[in-house]
Amino acid sequence: MALDPEVKRLLDIAAKLNPPAWESVGAPAAREMFLKSRGASGGKRPDGVVSSDRTIPGPAGPIPVRLYRPANAPADQALPALIYVHGGGWVIGDLESHDVTAARLCVFAGVAVMSVDYRLAPEHPFPAAYDDVVASLRWLVANGVSVGIDGARLAIGGDSAGANIAAAVAILARDEGISALRFQLLSYPVTDAVTTTESYQLFATGYGLTCANMQWFIDCYLPNEADRMDWRAAPLHAPSLRGVCPAFVITCGYDPLRDEGRSYVHRLSRAGVRVDHVEFGGMNHGFLGSYALLHTARRAIATSALALREALVERSA
Repeated sequence: MALDPEVKRLLDIAAKLNPPAWESVGAPAAREMFLKSRGASGGKRPDGVVSSDRTIPGPAGPIPVRLYRPANAPADQALPALIYVHGGGWVIGDLESHDVTAARLCVFAGVAVMSVDYRLAPEHPFPAAYDDVVASLRWLVANGVSVGIDGARLAIGGDSAGANIAAAVAILARDEGISALRFQLLSYPVTDAVTTTESYQLFATGYGLTCANMQWFIDCYLPNEADRMDWRAAPLHAPSLRGVCPAFVITCGYDPLRDEGRSYVHRLSRAGVRVDHVEFGGMNHGFLGSYALLHTARRAIATSALALREALVERSA
């Protein structure tokens, strides 16, 4: 499939602006660049959502989280919830960069959302981010009622590195018998810790996320090369995926991560997991963040929300 004309226009604009590569400026500056880029492309937060910030206990101190709730939901109703894990290569991104995405999933799916501000690399390398999200899941199962959430009806999801963490936590939930986790929503996930697939070669530069970006992210998060085969960092290397919760996986046609996302779908399917896979052939990595600029991003968010509602509300009715 050809590159979508709307994506091509955005890539052409980016090429003219020629911003410095994230790996050339270091983590603090890259975080500022990323946050600024999300504002215009993501659009405004939708009406009909209320949110509040708080912290929950974590393995290395309090974890900041943001709780979202549809404004029309009765105050005394315990809602099913999505634990949202933001992307950004484990190095960039935060509650603000993905605020609008989390709010849209909340409103469109009619569920609560808890967005997790996990610790970032390189200051906090693997397994810090994974450990924080595991702690968030366990806390919500035990304490959801205190924040208006049904701790027995949960999903986990995220984009890119966030989807990587979400997929790994779904495996942990299977291993620990956490049946409350019923669904995983994975958008262009990182599932391996290598940059050698065919899609990395095809889309190494010129399509937004570059091979060099990803290698830097991997080096920051996984400085110990032995960790790169650990399934908590690379879910594609899990010994078995049998019994993990059902999944909805989005991949992109023009994404260095395309092939490892496809491979993860195939492994889930072979393991007997109910998995739906949608590849948006003309899109590039991170396209969901351009909701205000890409028609397909709006369709993808709406589709994701429908899948989330079906898993947590309609199948649980």
